[in-house]
Amino acid sequence: MSYARAIKFIRTVSGLSQTALAERLSIGTSQLSLIEAGKRQPSLKVIHEISDVLNVPPHLITLLASGAKSLKNGVEAKDVEELATALLQVLSIAGAQETLTAESEGRRERVER
Repeated sequence: MSYARAIKFIRTVSGLSQTALAERLSIGTSQLSLIEAGKRQPSLKVIHEISDVLNVPPHLITLLASGAKSLKNGVEAKDVEELATALLQVLSIAGAQETLTAESEGRRERVER
């Protein structure tokens, strides 16, 4: 498992710097840097924190962290990365739509008052 590659990939796609992500986690920038460099493995707690902050399922992080030996039936890491990118885009769109819906409902409440 390479959580280093997975976390860096999702963080980058999300448009956050290491510092910005670390500020939202219970770990510091140096610890996040070590995780992304592959010198430390994140705890399950940190994986779930990252999942919450980046609004992605923890299983997606684990899927991206899967190495070639973990993948079965000839699935290539490149295919997993493409799938993950598509899933991140879907999650991003869904999150944006959720925000727009909440904002729209908030406006309706203000108008009705």
